[in-house]
Amino acid sequence: MPRATRLPERPVMRIETVAVKAGMDPGGTSRAIALPITLSTTFERGEDGSYPGGFDYSRGGNPNRCALEAALAALEGGPEAVAFPSGMAATFSVIFSLSPGGHVVAADDAYYGTGVLLRDQFAERGIEASFVDMTDLGAVRSAMRPNTRLVWMETPSNPLIRISDIEALAGIAREGGAISCCDNTWATPLLQRPLDLGVDIVMHSTTKYLGGHSDVTGGAVIVREPGETLEALRSIQKDGGLVPSPFDAWLTRRGLESLAARMTAHCANAMELARFLDAHPRVERVHYPGLEDDPGHVLAGRQMSGFGGMLAFDVMGGRHEAFAVAANVRVIARATSLGGTHSLIEHRASVEGPTTRAPENLLRMSVGLEHVDDLKEDLDRALATAR
Repeated sequence: MPRATRLPERPVMRIETVAVKAGMDPGGTSRAIALPITLSTTFERGEDGSYPGGFDYSRGGNPNRCALEAALAALEGGPEAVAFPSGMAATFSVIFSLSPGGHVVAADDAYYGTGVLLRDQFAERGIEASFVDMTDLGAVRSAMRPNTRLVWMETPSNPLIRISDIEALAGIAREGGAISCCDNTWATPLLQRPLDLGVDIVMHSTTKYLGGHSDVTGGAVIVREPGETLEALRSIQKDGGLVPSPFDAWLTRRGLESLAARMTAHCANAMELARFLDAHPRVERVHYPGLEDDPGHVLAGRQMSGFGGMLAFDVMGGRHEAFAVAANVRVIARATSLGGTHSLIEHRASVEGPTTRAPENLLRMSVGLEHVDDLKEDLDRALATAR
């Protein structure tokens, strides 16, 4: 089956250019600049029985999926990427690739769906998990076992936006004979390059910033080097039918073209909004690594090129006051997910349930591309109701 490849031999390009150009091949018969959508589920054989176009059946490969995988590999700096129909499918595939009897060390404040998979799905299949504070390297070392096969990190974390030392965690995994995986959804390869810091696998929910417009669901895994893990993921993708549709792959690839510009604006808006909230009398605490007094500020400055578009803040009071703020925004949408052009706000504790790490007065916000003054005015008005 076709494999995602790096760009053809060209001058070295900066990542903003890679986001626009990677996976695009205007050299076809149409010379189209915009990548066409190939919806066909099957492809014709040549007279000798081969497949001269490189594709046989859409579950095994599709031009749009290959273009997306090539682009994602180029952006993260890995040899290949494997695209999936959702971020959860990507996470599932990484864990499923482990042998039964294995052990996973995972972040205790990672995306709650990751914990659900490990606790509710894989525990019954012979894979154990320990959930630890990934900012405490000693705790991570203590959690390692002889049968640990995977260290799963997420930085910035969801929803507390804590920063973990990627290079150190990758080293701990390597010393213990385990592979390391970093969920890079929030930072994107524009702000953070886990493979360059020694991580073995990078995972994305491409639904978020990479797609960028809240109109497509997808996931991806990028590996640092070819080998058993890559082949296992390819097998799970093909044999399990965990493939994105051509249109979803096309939408995600199109979203990448504006990624650099969008992330610049997301980061700028989030930084200004974090400072505004940090000074607000109705806000107890702001969780954002761009603030100088944030516990992760120095580390984030070292391993990230920007502080991201996600923030969280603790409203003065409790659950009632937080709900009141979320109920009274007008410009910001009260909705789940993140990474799109629209600013979104939600009460994470009520979404995540009893295993949540989120305080009852915490609201998580995906800062969008609206004018930041409109966002500040909207929050100021809503905060005034939380009394």
